[in-house]
Amino acid sequence: MTSYIALLRAVNVGGTGKLPMSELKALCEDAGFAHVRTYIASGNLLFDSTDSEKKVKAALEAKLKAHAGKPVDVIVRTATEFADTLKRNPFAAEPGNRVMVLFTDDKPPADPLKDARGRKDEQVKAGKRVLYIFYPDGQGKSRLQLPAMESGTARNMNTVARLTEMAKAKAKAKA
Repeated sequence: MTSYIALLRAVNVGGTGKLPMSELKALCEDAGFAHVRTYIASGNLLFDSTDSEKKVKAALEAKLKAHAGKPVDVIVRTATEFADTLKRNPFAAEPGNRVMVLFTDDKPPADPLKDARGRKDEQVKAGKRVLYIFYPDGQGKSRLQLPAMESGTARNMNTVARLTEMAKAKAKAKA
């Protein structure tokens, strides 16, 4: 079995896409995923499956669409790739709540700031299927808009670290 972390886009954020985590957990269990856990009410999941990342994503998106009546975008990563995202953080010296990871399904553009709007002093670095964004004044004060933001979902580095810790603890408990 492979351990996965899934991130739902636009769930329980700003009053939109309400989905209690208990319902999300039940949907995942109904999809056949094992050892399902959620973390905070913004659509973060940890679970195990024998299926490929592509099949897991399709199954989860289908369950969510049936439940919500509209498409819900999901980003899926193996726990190993997720941990690697944390390890490769180019802004590790900065506060975790000021560094966001924008997870996307595709490889980010070579120049992630091309066609960016509203940039002040934010810094952006591309990774493997992610963009790392450092907001010196905090994301709430930023007007930065990147084309990649339209199809991905972001989590701050504190959340990335916590999900990585939870996945490692789950792996140890199973061993």
